[in-house]
Amino acid sequence: MILTDIDRVTAAEFAAGTGWEPKPEGLCRGEICVPAPTALRPDGTVDVAVAAARLGMPMVHDATHGLHALGPGSSSGHQLSTAVAADPELLDSDLNPFRLSRLHGRKVLLVAWSSY
Repeated sequence: MILTDIDRVTAAEFAAGTGWEPKPEGLCRGEICVPAPTALRPDGTVDVAVAAARLGMPMVHDATHGLHALGPGSSSGHQLSTAVAADPELLDSDLNPFRLSRLHGRKVLLVAWSSY
């Protein structure tokens, strides 16, 4: 979610951008609610910094452009939303097609390089 003013985010805007609905009882997604008593202000706006901290959402600020960006959150901040990785088809040293899935269960180091 990209924000230009983190002090004027309405509950509806926060819900549309993150999927978490600010309610008096906390930040909710479906039946899951994370306690965040100070995230929803009396005027209906959201304290984005409090909500981000409670949901484990990374937040970065670009002072040059006056933008804030919120990353995806979780209830704990320590879990991935998905563990599915791409299975690209690469070429081996003999230019034969090779899929990373053939190395399932092994540690893999990918090294990439680009001239630009």
